[in-house]
Amino acid sequence: MNPILRYEWGMIDQKTIQQIAKLSRLEVNDDQAQLFSEQMSIVLNYFEQISKVQTIGVEPMITPTEIENFWRDDLVVKENSSEDMLNNAPARTGNLFKVPPVVG
Repeated sequence: MNPILRYEWGMIDQKTIQQIAKLSRLEVNDDQAQLFSEQMSIVLNYFEQISKVQTIGVEPMITPTEIENFWRDDLVVKENSSEDMLNNAPARTGNLFKVPPVVG
């Protein structure tokens, strides 16, 4: 077996893949289960490698760039009234837009 496919606690086997597929309501044949087993083992191996990185004393990163947020005050502005918007409607009923019926 390729050493990169090895996961610290063993390889994710086809039985586990089939169980995950069943819970996900997916149909997975044996060839796909084998492929997914290898791919999942690779992914989990990367997580294992990442978990070994020493981060003591490293400040958490909020964003990968130095971009700062520019906030503005929220101001309530009433630009259009419902009457203004309804005046542009081709048809209306009271305070509602009148549209053709939709039958499915």
